[in-house]
Amino acid sequence: MISREPTIERLGVATELLLTPFGLTESDLSRTLALIAEHRVDDADLYFQYTRAEGWSLEEGIVKTGSFSIDQGVGVRAVAGEKTAFAYSDDISLASLTDAAQTVRAINGASQSKRIKVGKRQLARSRRLYPGLDPIGTLDSTAKVALLEKVEKLARAKDPRVVQVMAGLASEHDVVLVARLDGTLAADVRPLVRLSVTVIAEQNGRREIGSFGGGGRFGLAYFDEVLIQRYVDEAVSAALTNLDSRPAPAGEMTVVLGPGWPGVLFHEAVGHGLEGDFNRKGSSAFTGRIGQRVAAKGVTVLDDGTIADRRGSLNVDDEGHPTQKNVLIEDGILKGYIQDAMNARLMKVKPTGNGRRESYAHIPMPRMTNTYMLGSDKDPKEIVASIKKGLYATNFGGGQVDITSGKFVFSASEAYWVENGKIQYPVKGATIVGSGPESLKKISMIGNDMALDSGVGTCGKEGQSVPVGVGQPTLRIDGLTVGGTG
Repeated sequence: MISREPTIERLGVATELLLTPFGLTESDLSRTLALIAEHRVDDADLYFQYTRAEGWSLEEGIVKTGSFSIDQGVGVRAVAGEKTAFAYSDDISLASLTDAAQTVRAINGASQSKRIKVGKRQLARSRRLYPGLDPIGTLDSTAKVALLEKVEKLARAKDPRVVQVMAGLASEHDVVLVARLDGTLAADVRPLVRLSVTVIAEQNGRREIGSFGGGGRFGLAYFDEVLIQRYVDEAVSAALTNLDSRPAPAGEMTVVLGPGWPGVLFHEAVGHGLEGDFNRKGSSAFTGRIGQRVAAKGVTVLDDGTIADRRGSLNVDDEGHPTQKNVLIEDGILKGYIQDAMNARLMKVKPTGNGRRESYAHIPMPRMTNTYMLGSDKDPKEIVASIKKGLYATNFGGGQVDITSGKFVFSASEAYWVENGKIQYPVKGATIVGSGPESLKKISMIGNDMALDSGVGTCGKEGQSVPVGVGQPTLRIDGLTVGGTG
């Protein structure tokens, strides 16, 4: 449900942290925005942020590092046409706001002689997707250390070939307040936690690595014994599988991608190409193609920032707009792009709740939230059995994409060689090369096992990192190029 009630609650929290201690009021924010609007601008906003972050890491059986930080500040932005002027400060004060406002309004030197009135105060509509708690306080320090030690103990007990265990636990409490020129006030209280497990296994002098982890927007109690055991099992299994891996064959072949995290390939290869800024500038392979077929029949891709507790979800985006469930591709037809406020205005469409920024020190831009492909009716076993000769990739490491051409390169961290429908052996060093737009057309089978990733994704764009989610069912793609070592 979307309403203004959640905003009222969060606005109280944000005001207590970000305005009251510095002697600021909502009237001060309105006056600051009016000062910016004395020069002709199309939009302006103030973005206040308070972030507490804590991290613990274990290595060689002991907790080696612990970190804690507090950061707070305000970003001030003015937009005129396609131009953006931005200033930020970690000094939250009326003097800093005034200085920043006078700086950014220079984006358009033409002042307006009339008296400027900021839009009437209106509370942004919002959702209740996650609890407004501080996750750092949901476990005490002793319990956090014990959790990491349990990971170490379980991993070493899993298999004698495990020679090294590394584990990390991160928590973040983020409070934001947005004031816009049109009078909109929005606020959010965002918890975020993550547990990561990495193991190194050794056999006959050969060492291989395996990793797993997860998290989301909730407290640390989420990591119960069952889940910790699952993370350990997955990490150890990956390392042991890689111990038996052989060099990957190379060439053009059928590739089957497993469910969940392998969706990161389409996040990079397709998702970024559907962001509004690239399409407005004409630099995306998908520019001007709304209403056209861009993928095989059955391919439906969504970006959904409204899934409860998910790492990529937000109650409101970083411009104060409620997040949405956006259909980007439906049954192979391109339906729309991901938009922030500026690109939506310039493209004469509505914002989609995808205006995101790394922090108060960064400008917002259109970014993905949780991007995934819907499932269909095929049994995953049937899809693997359909491979005559090819690769079955169940996990991925890093990758990159050229937005203009859509070409991508991805490394598979866990993959198997398949012949005549039977898995033969694990392979190492497989690199998948292709074109995002072309790959969408080459999808020939879609599984019924759509899954979201476990909550580990971080997306980079123009130097900014934000938490995201990905997902997909098992997919068969025909004619991808695999760069191997065999």
